[in-house]
Amino acid sequence: MTNSTNFREPSILERIVAQRRKDVEELKLILPQKALEKKLREAPPTINFRKRLDEGHTSVIAEIKRASPSKGDIAIAIDAAQQAALYSKGGAAGISVLTEPKWFKGNLTDLQAARQIVEHHTPERPGILRKDFIVDEYQIIESRNAGADAILLIVACLGADELAKFLEITHELDMEALVEVNSAQEMEIAKKVNALLIGINNRNLDTFEVDLNTTQKLAKNAPQEALLAALSGISSREDVVRFENAGAKSVLVGEALMLATNPSEVIADLVGTSQSQQ
Repeated sequence: MTNSTNFREPSILERIVAQRRKDVEELKLILPQKALEKKLREAPPTINFRKRLDEGHTSVIAEIKRASPSKGDIAIAIDAAQQAALYSKGGAAGISVLTEPKWFKGNLTDLQAARQIVEHHTPERPGILRKDFIVDEYQIIESRNAGADAILLIVACLGADELAKFLEITHELDMEALVEVNSAQEMEIAKKVNALLIGINNRNLDTFEVDLNTTQKLAKNAPQEALLAALSGISSREDVVRFENAGAKSVLVGEALMLATNPSEVIADLVGTSQSQQ
């Protein structure tokens, strides 16, 4: 008789990671990694994502997110290029594009469209971040070819050695990595690999529950030389000030912008520039 007491349903994160590993293996059959690497010669130039976020005031990374495991469909039919243009108009320093296809219903085409529409925005275009569950070197090369300036590396998805390796590859490809942490242990791993751009996620990826105190707790132990970004659960100027006081220099905002009638105005409100612009 089978003992079922030790059986545990996989978490949402574990299921997503397993699916992404399967997805990558299927992609390699269609376009082998060697062929993908050859395409790097045609990849568009990057800007320094970390420096772009360091604006002197708290910057906003505005996210294009069609759906999520916790919320279901958010704005499934959104035009990624149009949304990116509105984000840029509002003063976003970065644009994060969710490219995971099953739970978040995104794709690399959204990222390419966002990059193309802001390509010649002045004085300097927003940096483009690929937000996905990066579990293979293939995805890093894929990101560079698609026009990303940075990628998300989630500590909860990777061991310390793999994280260090992926960071090195990212830098070799002239991109930055936003290293995401959600616990004190993960912050220590980020420190160990000398991450200089750290995102503190207020959302626990195992349960997808949000605790806005997470940023304040973990920021105390962040390396001083790292630029900190607060991720998830941010919807107001008060939230931005709260995380700014905790040490964050950037905030990533998704759902509040995807549901906004005028995301440009919301971004200006978040960074506190709306009144000065009137």
